[in-house]
Amino acid sequence: MMCRKRPLARPLHRGFTAIELMVVLSILAILAALAAPSFKPLMDQWRVRQAVETLRSTLYYARSEAIRRGGGVVVQKLPNGTNGCTNAINGADWGCGWTVCVDADGNNNCGDAGDTELQRYDTPTKVEISRTDGASSFSLNRWGAVTGPYVGFNLVPQNESISNPAVRGLCMSSAGRIRVIPMEDVPCTD
Repeated sequence: MMCRKRPLARPLHRGFTAIELMVVLSILAILAALAAPSFKPLMDQWRVRQAVETLRSTLYYARSEAIRRGGGVVVQKLPNGTNGCTNAINGADWGCGWTVCVDADGNNNCGDAGDTELQRYDTPTKVEISRTDGASSFSLNRWGAVTGPYVGFNLVPQNESISNPAVRGLCMSSAGRIRVIPMEDVPCTD
């Protein structure tokens, strides 16, 4: 008896239909739209934290350079319009960034002939930085201390109030001590 071989059946191609894929993508889009607002406070905190750490790093750098060079180091805000930035409308707004320089002529101003720029930082987007006393620059003496009263900054997520939980303050005492304060203690008082 002879056995007949049957032809092999073609394997069925299994997968997803276009309709099934569209339904899954629609569900994912709806879930993402629902979850996105809950990420805003987290993003605000990250942006403010980044700006705080950068500003704190700049202050430590400026102090060390002032000690190394025997004083004459200035930290100054960048003017409104720098790189298209519009967050520094008045003297208190440091939202466009800042620069650290050696002030050759002692006028507390960076950018004059003979001044040497040591560091420059453009502020991250969506963070408003303001100086509590409204000044646009400050200088450090040969001991790394501020020549004048303390320096205080408020760092606020853009278009938010000072009562937002992401708000931080950065304070530098006249002796040079730098500390970060929470929203409840903003603004700096010493």
